[in-house]
Amino acid sequence: MPGENLTRDEARQRARLVSVDGYEVALDLRSATAPPPNGGPRTFRSTTTIRFRCAEPGADTFVDLVAPSVHSVTLNGRSLNADTAFDGARIALGGLAAENELTVDASCAYSRTGEGLHHFVDPEDGEVYLYTQYEPADARRVFANFEQPDLKAPFDFTVTAPAGWTVLSNGAALGEPRPLDDGAAALHRFARTRPVSTYITAVVAGPYHYVTDTYKRKLPGGDKLEVPLGALCRKGLAKHFDADDIFTVTKQGLDFFHDHFDFPYPFGKYDQAFVPEYNIGAMENPGCVTFREEFVFRGKVTQASYEGRANVILHEMAHMWFGDLVTMEWWDDLWLKESFADFMGALALVESTRFSDGWITFANRRKAWAYRADQLPSTHPVTADIRDLEDAKLNFDGITYAKGASVLKQLVAYAGREAFMEGARRYFKRHAWGNTTLRDLLSVLEETSGRDMGEWAGAWLGTAGVNTLTPQVTYDAEGRVTELAVLQEAGGEQPVLRPHRVAVGLYRRDADGALVRYARAETDVTGARSTVPELAGSERPDLVLVNDADLTYCKVRFDEVSLATLRDHLGELADPMARALCWSAMWNLTRDGLLPGRDFVSLVLRFAGRETDIGVLQMLHAWVRTAVTHYVDPSWREEGQQALAEGAVSGLRQAEPGSGHQLAWARFFAGVAVREHDLRLLQGLLAGSARIDGLDIDQELRWSFLGTLAAEGVADEQVIGAELARDDTASGKRHQVRCLASRPSAAVKDQAWASVVASDKLSNALVEATISGFAQPGQRELTAPYTERYFAALEEVWRTRSIEIAMAIVRGLYPSLQDDPATLDATDAWLAAHEDAAPALRRLVLESRDDLARALRAQECDAGATGLRAADGVPRI
Repeated sequence: MPGENLTRDEARQRARLVSVDGYEVALDLRSATAPPPNGGPRTFRSTTTIRFRCAEPGADTFVDLVAPSVHSVTLNGRSLNADTAFDGARIALGGLAAENELTVDASCAYSRTGEGLHHFVDPEDGEVYLYTQYEPADARRVFANFEQPDLKAPFDFTVTAPAGWTVLSNGAALGEPRPLDDGAAALHRFARTRPVSTYITAVVAGPYHYVTDTYKRKLPGGDKLEVPLGALCRKGLAKHFDADDIFTVTKQGLDFFHDHFDFPYPFGKYDQAFVPEYNIGAMENPGCVTFREEFVFRGKVTQASYEGRANVILHEMAHMWFGDLVTMEWWDDLWLKESFADFMGALALVESTRFSDGWITFANRRKAWAYRADQLPSTHPVTADIRDLEDAKLNFDGITYAKGASVLKQLVAYAGREAFMEGARRYFKRHAWGNTTLRDLLSVLEETSGRDMGEWAGAWLGTAGVNTLTPQVTYDAEGRVTELAVLQEAGGEQPVLRPHRVAVGLYRRDADGALVRYARAETDVTGARSTVPELAGSERPDLVLVNDADLTYCKVRFDEVSLATLRDHLGELADPMARALCWSAMWNLTRDGLLPGRDFVSLVLRFAGRETDIGVLQMLHAWVRTAVTHYVDPSWREEGQQALAEGAVSGLRQAEPGSGHQLAWARFFAGVAVREHDLRLLQGLLAGSARIDGLDIDQELRWSFLGTLAAEGVADEQVIGAELARDDTASGKRHQVRCLASRPSAAVKDQAWASVVASDKLSNALVEATISGFAQPGQRELTAPYTERYFAALEEVWRTRSIEIAMAIVRGLYPSLQDDPATLDATDAWLAAHEDAAPALRRLVLESRDDLARALRAQECDAGATGLRAADGVPRI
């Protein structure tokens, strides 16, 4: 990996020297279906012609290419010695002219890691599927280029592929494919793109199932806009593909963005490809968006899953303007696309689709991701300091996405919605097809809002860390509020108090026992203490909720009365957003070691059954499992696990038959079942000898049940193999690998470790599945010997594996289940002995160390507190 890195300084120097007029890229993919070679990687032919100008004739530069071999390099008609010019990651170019033409003919490698051109063989029918994934810098694995976002250019793609394949790129197909090889292959040509960055070009090829539709809209002035729509997936998933719903959300999103951006969709067609073994959620390639195929649901899922898919569709669509039309100069300003796409995707979801409660999910799920990232030692400002490509890869994180989106939500409250939208419209028109920095955006917002954005940007975008807001209330003799103030605290190495536009809500129990809001005021919080005069004179509340409606980005704390109310009545909060915010606040208290972990367990088991929002319920299930695994006193862990199992069975049996809530409780039960009679119930449900009214045990749920049985030693290799025979698909194979690795056997763990760490034969998807199965909470003793092996392997893994796989191994195999000070000491010893290790590698280890240290502090809190425990020390569950 080090030889493939690119620094910001190198990129800036090259951008000052070079401007690109266009690319012609020809890919020959006929080798995709040929038998694999006996030795070396499977390759395809890639021929690229780049026309570019040089501001300083006679200067030297380089073009990027990661490939097994280069056949020829021709610069301005002069043949270069490929053996000396190419070092495996770059081709040196010397003596440039004012105008240049470079042609590179290379053999590039198909990928099995999801980076570059990924090659997938469907085990169900043997068909081959290809797709590209480049962000931040993997286009150079497919064709020679200047791999940095500010060297945008038009692209002409030509692809030769086996006959009968669907082949797509960013531009529309130019005519029908031309037959080659007596009809065995075909040549596909695509329309020239507008100027775009290398990392958002795309090719998708294979025998995909392809569905089409059209979006139509009348533009101001009377013109008509027609956007051809396409949606595709593997043939094996066609029977599950709900393209109609995907098209519905797509059209709703296009309507929303046209209504608000006043800039017609600029990329012609709009294909959306759901592809196998994808590393991320989706990628905003203009005209050819790619998604992970898990968004094609093979079984019954909750509405939260449909909402999540719709949100991703709209997030990627927002990128067509924020990121593709206007692109950041360098990865420092990654937020200029990701934060805006996250915010605008959520806004479009709420205001244009059936998922009108999307802000609840945002507050409860997306911001939890941000809060965690913003309290790690690697926290960074929204506008980050990105020194190189490895930094960039790691900064696709909760800060860049969810914190940035939260900050934009705060900006809308601060500057006004219309000023924000008008700023976006001017931004697009002023910088279309170009590159920008933070200053370009702030200048238009200053124009439209009339506010000086410098102070706001400095506080919110230029500093790291999350503020904590706590209410402070005093009362008169009659119980009325005499003063309500909001106290602001800042943590981290460089604490900063920020300006917050917040709403403060007062809640009390009504005659029916529900907690309802009876007073609310919006106010500006600045400095360490701010009063809310509008609420003076209000009747005494049972609950004071700072950041009501989730206008700002902060951790919420409670006064003693409010906390006592939530302990006894959290489930009685009538407003689902307020309830979600309180759940989030209680979880943050638990993570911060201020609320005993078993108290959070008690809250969930007492009140989760009343949760109406399915997304919040599923988040609670995930959080409470984390609490028992990491945050409770280890001596209470077994009891806590059994309490979860008992609560899960109760929730499952009480849920409405056939409902999403029933499915959520069934999945939760599958994840926490440990008691012998619970395991027998899972076996009975799989065999059909047990039944729960309304619960459909589809194939995905079967694998969930089987995963627990395998981890508990009840399902052996033969049972797992029989399940694969029922579901001999790519999805089934991933589940089988995970189940096999989860079995409680020393030999199994050794084999799983070797297959991931000592070998690079597994695809990215199977690496992920193996890691998921390896580390099981109930198998701490089995995996304890791997702590030493983990630290011994780190540098070799980072040196020899692709960054995507290396990140998965470093994060996924960190011995977090060995939660004792000795593991912290081992981590500190490695960090001390490897101060010269790659900064990105050290960051990953530091983040894992911080999670473990946080878990130990939470365990200490749980062991020493009484919380919701009665006099006998038993939790009130």
